[in-house]
Amino acid sequence: MTFNPNGKRLASASADRTMRIWDAGTDQETLTRKGHSDGIGSVCFSPDGKRIVGGSKDRMLKVWDTRPPAKSK
Repeated sequence: MTFNPNGKRLASASADRTMRIWDAGTDQETLTRKGHSDGIGSVCFSPDGKRIVGGSKDRMLKVWDTRPPAKSK
């Protein structure tokens, strides 16, 4: 797990191949990212907090946007 640069969000990595972002003040999950084919063992925010990197047992690094996708109209 890791906090984003301003300490307001927390990212967790999991063996279920997901990376989740949580609101540190409310303990509510705000975003789930999927895409690895094996468990994720490491996670890190970019210095500006806009991206997150996950390292997996599938020997891949994946970079995701930390903002939720735009809602379609």
